[in-house]
Amino acid sequence: MRTVNAYAAPAATEPLIKTTIERRDVGPKDIMIDIAYAGICHSDIHTVRGEWGQIAYPQVVGHEIVGYVTEVGSEVTKHKVGDRVGVGCMVNSCGECEYCLRGDEQYCAEGNVGTYASVDSADGTVTQGGYSQAVVVTEDFVLRVPENLDFSKVAPLLCAGITTYSPLRHWGAGPGTKVAVVGMGGLGHMAVKIAHAMGTEVTVLSQTMSKEEDGRRLGADNYYATSDADTFTTLANSFDLIINTVSAKLDMGAYLGLLRVDGTLVNVGAPAEPLPVQVFSLIPFRRNFAGSAIGGIRETQEMLDFCAEHGIVPETELISADSINDAYERVLKSDVRYRFVIDAATFA
Repeated sequence: MRTVNAYAAPAATEPLIKTTIERRDVGPKDIMIDIAYAGICHSDIHTVRGEWGQIAYPQVVGHEIVGYVTEVGSEVTKHKVGDRVGVGCMVNSCGECEYCLRGDEQYCAEGNVGTYASVDSADGTVTQGGYSQAVVVTEDFVLRVPENLDFSKVAPLLCAGITTYSPLRHWGAGPGTKVAVVGMGGLGHMAVKIAHAMGTEVTVLSQTMSKEEDGRRLGADNYYATSDADTFTTLANSFDLIINTVSAKLDMGAYLGLLRVDGTLVNVGAPAEPLPVQVFSLIPFRRNFAGSAIGGIRETQEMLDFCAEHGIVPETELISADSINDAYERVLKSDVRYRFVIDAATFA
């Protein structure tokens, strides 16, 4: 076992504190990674505050991880010591169900093993995430980070990047299609960058026009304020695909009304409360209301390579570990453009 420094939530209502955790010994198929950078995701906040269900404390979160391989098991073939690698939202799955076999480990029939707050199939312990100095992960869930991606910025691609890339790819975003992105935050700004690189016409739907300059700089062709009722009249029946990145309750009927025939609205934001949908928002235009999780390992590697090809990295703010609690409060106030990344050297 290796003892490493980390920041953990001691309870749902308490700030994160510096602590130590133990990482398991490297098994035959395992990789030890010294973490260089860890992104902060809104999911981390939901989890430690018990908003998505009860968890065991203390809990170290963080599922946007990049670092360097420092040790490999005797049967490892995919990575070597010194490689730049990443770990996203899951660290294992059953590997045998139809979904795992087709490369959709995120939808594992047995339930994938989350990078944190899950039961680790390797040793039965609760998984602890990337707000720490090092992590041990089975090689099949470790990703190669292309050399031309800025290592200090790339971590959020392992969640925000793949969470938006996967539905854009699945629902065929590309030349000749029109995509709307609801929300211009951590997920939304990545959806804009990726959709633009795919060649689609991109429209941002944000509560106000305050981020219009950023939106257009990142690739948006159009930008509208959803606080303006005329927006929903002007854009009625306009889009082939809408990516909703907002983790809050919205008037889904209004947004569904923006879809063309056979259009799809996909939720990647995950509000705690239900989102009521009137079926007559769907039936007359054969519209679809869907959800999407992250991508599988193969698709996540594809996303990293796509971002390398197109020079895409998140817009980030680098912070030290002792600023995590302040960063959480700023995330809740939407006071970040557009993703916090922790310098893991400051866990020491």
